[in-house]
Amino acid sequence: MNAANEIEWSSPGLHLRFAYEDDSPVKLVALSTGPGAPSIALPFQIVELTTGARQREHNTQIYRYTVAGVRLRHVDHEADGDVLRIRQRDASIGVEVVSRFRAAGGGLQITQTVHNASTEDIVLTSVTSALVALKGTVYDLLWGQSEWLGEGRWKQHPLGDVLPDLNLDLHRQDGRGRFKVTSHGSWSSGDVLPTGVLAGAEGPSAAWQVETSAGWHWELSRLREGVVIGILGPTDIEHRFAERLAPGGEFTSVPAGLAIADGGRDAAFAALSDYRRAIRVRRPVDDRLPVVYNDYMNTLMGDPSTEKLLPLIASAAEAGAEYFCIDAGWFAGPRGWWHSAGEWREAPGRFTGGLAAVADAIRDAGMRPGLWLEPEGVGVDSPVVDRLPDEAFFQRFGARVVEGNHYQLDLRHPAARAHLDETVDRLVDEFGVGFFKLDYNVNIGAGTEVGVEGAGAGLLGHTRALRDWLLGVHERHPGLLIESCSSGGMRMDYNLLSVAHLQSTSDQQDFRLYPPVAAAAPASVLPEQAGNWAYPAADMSLEETAFAMTAGVMGRMYLSGFLNELDQAQSSLVAEAVALHRDRREAIAGSHPVWPLGLPGWEDEVLALMLDAGPRSLLAVWSRGEAAEVALPGLEGRRLQQVYPAALPEWKVRGGSGAPVVEVPAGLSARIFAV
Repeated sequence: MNAANEIEWSSPGLHLRFAYEDDSPVKLVALSTGPGAPSIALPFQIVELTTGARQREHNTQIYRYTVAGVRLRHVDHEADGDVLRIRQRDASIGVEVVSRFRAAGGGLQITQTVHNASTEDIVLTSVTSALVALKGTVYDLLWGQSEWLGEGRWKQHPLGDVLPDLNLDLHRQDGRGRFKVTSHGSWSSGDVLPTGVLAGAEGPSAAWQVETSAGWHWELSRLREGVVIGILGPTDIEHRFAERLAPGGEFTSVPAGLAIADGGRDAAFAALSDYRRAIRVRRPVDDRLPVVYNDYMNTLMGDPSTEKLLPLIASAAEAGAEYFCIDAGWFAGPRGWWHSAGEWREAPGRFTGGLAAVADAIRDAGMRPGLWLEPEGVGVDSPVVDRLPDEAFFQRFGARVVEGNHYQLDLRHPAARAHLDETVDRLVDEFGVGFFKLDYNVNIGAGTEVGVEGAGAGLLGHTRALRDWLLGVHERHPGLLIESCSSGGMRMDYNLLSVAHLQSTSDQQDFRLYPPVAAAAPASVLPEQAGNWAYPAADMSLEETAFAMTAGVMGRMYLSGFLNELDQAQSSLVAEAVALHRDRREAIAGSHPVWPLGLPGWEDEVLALMLDAGPRSLLAVWSRGEAAEVALPGLEGRRLQQVYPAALPEWKVRGGSGAPVVEVPAGLSARIFAV
């Protein structure tokens, strides 16, 4: 702590200074990577909030200058290890807000707890999780779009393209417009990504993420001398959120993650990666980083049987897989696996000798068995529909919500949690399951209105209960690994990824389209959590086989395909890729992503991703077009040595003092280099 009316707080890689007066809210006035580093911050207040009765002080579209926010005044503050808390009060309506700053991996996790200290109910309609003003406006903005089969399509352009210079000095006011990125429904990354970056050419830069599986919103707005980053969870306007606080009641915002760096784009993502690692709830089993084979993608597609699985089990083990996951359909009867899902019991007659015999075959091959579940979903024809009370399901306007012939469980309800606890415990006990792929294939909409003022608050409550349920599963089964999937990457957020082992990055079945997904994935998820499909097929050429396997090496190898149908040369390329991944996986788990050619465009002919792990760094280059000579900026003075595939021709690399130049051939091909 420092002088009167100032709060100074440092942690490794971070230095913050706040100031407050009797007639103004607490403001963050300095933010840097250390006491001697340049600050990126402009003085600005640290929280805004709206209620049903009190919204903004000034006409604006931005979550700034709210009636309650501008009236907050400092009450007290305390630092406790890695956590700083600052308490403020708006005496006019009796609201208190505690801003919590947690240092993690050189970044900040920020939440706001709103407490009703009045004698009347207050209906909260929005609260910023984080509010930070940056000096200047000369930044590149990076943000991402996403959709099923086309996840992680990043854009990079000058901030002025979306927040033009309006000569605010002439008008003696700050701007009223904004650039906003807002989620839609229960797929937190189904339209756009909950992550953004403002990158200075040489730094400093800032990166942020919203850590919720419910509604979220982030926005940028201009000041006369800078730009404000506003990060929010669900809001009334965007997500039908409202939280009624009785006297003494409180609400805590979703966490916002913030990382700053003294360098540009890649430095900002490196800082965000360090932060993401620090907020994970890790267990010893997570350090295994196993190669998982899954029977779904371009293979059984939800129709497993003993006869189909046994040759896949043998070939997966031979290729080097360590876990074998039986995907959707193991519970399915004649009508298929979707409409009747929810009871999670082996389908009679599907497996010769029973599912237990298949699980034994997986263990006999030296692997651990896994199963697919969609825990939140209950098919309209499932017997579970009539076993659980209405309150255990999402409801709108007094009726259960049906989306895609599925109801959705509400894990705030004890009956819903008990049903899933029984399911997981039974499957682990009966089949020795060591891995669950937990899928989520519907966007249920705004949420549920059961027990809340607004549907968005119900969705938030459910997703928080889902995370708590996963932590309970981990506690009961410490050796169990859990993958988070949502029709691929439709719910790729660090509410879940802070507790899940693995994230499926896409459902994309065309191996020619997977490189931009895999190359961009580390911007949204840690490389060691990015489950990239590698699905070779018998009709692929050797170059295409290596091309298909490269994505798996550069993240977490998620193996699939009819490996038993490959010829010897193809099988050798698969085994070589798996062996390389297993050799480098610990280095990947500490690496930082670097994009020498920039974040990939969906139709780029040449794409490059480096996982920078010092002397254990790997660089992948994919080519999907004409022959070309490609310079790799940022790698000046570094030597490239091809490490995959050994059996195919080496690409020529010209080094020297400048950036390496790689000669890529025409057609589909890929190479991995040690750097």
